[in-house]
Amino acid sequence: MTEEDIRQRLLSAGVENARHEARLLAEALTGDRLAAAVERRCTGYPLQYLLGEWWFYRESYEVSEDCLIPRADTELLVEKAVKLLPPRARFLDLCTGSGCVAVSTLCARTDTHATAVELFSKTLELAARNGARNGVADRMEPLLADVLEAPPEDLPQGGFDAILSNPPYIRTDVMPTLQREVQYEPVAALCGGMDGLDFYRSILDRWGKLLTPTGFLLLEIGYDQGEALCRLGAERGWKTTVFKDLGGNDRVVLLEPNSI
Repeated sequence: MTEEDIRQRLLSAGVENARHEARLLAEALTGDRLAAAVERRCTGYPLQYLLGEWWFYRESYEVSEDCLIPRADTELLVEKAVKLLPPRARFLDLCTGSGCVAVSTLCARTDTHATAVELFSKTLELAARNGARNGVADRMEPLLADVLEAPPEDLPQGGFDAILSNPPYIRTDVMPTLQREVQYEPVAALCGGMDGLDFYRSILDRWGKLLTPTGFLLLEIGYDQGEALCRLGAERGWKTTVFKDLGGNDRVVLLEPNSI
């Protein structure tokens, strides 16, 4: 199967970036494995899972069905964290998934340490492997915990300079309308409850207590959630700033103590 054969098959299946994907598949796979991967891709199965790795920020990551696929939009969260974290910061990465937010931040800020929190053990193991893959395992502590519940008691209140998170934020009623590729990603990494805000409330009400007096939160949000997050933050005494992605959509919200 030539690269052109793959491109034509992908085009006929409605894959938008068929030329680029054909090249990646042809470079990564051969023989029966390549043919099988092309067939799966034509059904909408994500390219990233077929390749087993994907690129985010300046690093490469192992990916599987156990994690959300890292996306370029999330790089804005890392960019802001790299700039805003104080020297020798300790931060939490909640709902770490592949670990891409924590790992890329640690790679860019070699003076920092992270605790990466994830509910599912297989996903947390994947994040830990990505920490090792990118040389930051000695500065990243994996922690199995539920972000919708209170933090483990052994995490010190006032012990972290920042909380970073790309939590599940899609409304329950929107889930069935997601594009076919997204339907293969873990529902638990996507669905944020009836209004999409369940994780934000828990992070603010439960996990925010772990911040230092000058600590801040950086949270990825959906394109239509900026106003809602500003309201949640204001109700809890936070000063909020919303940052837009390259597409002009609200993407990251910064929450800081009003005293700063």
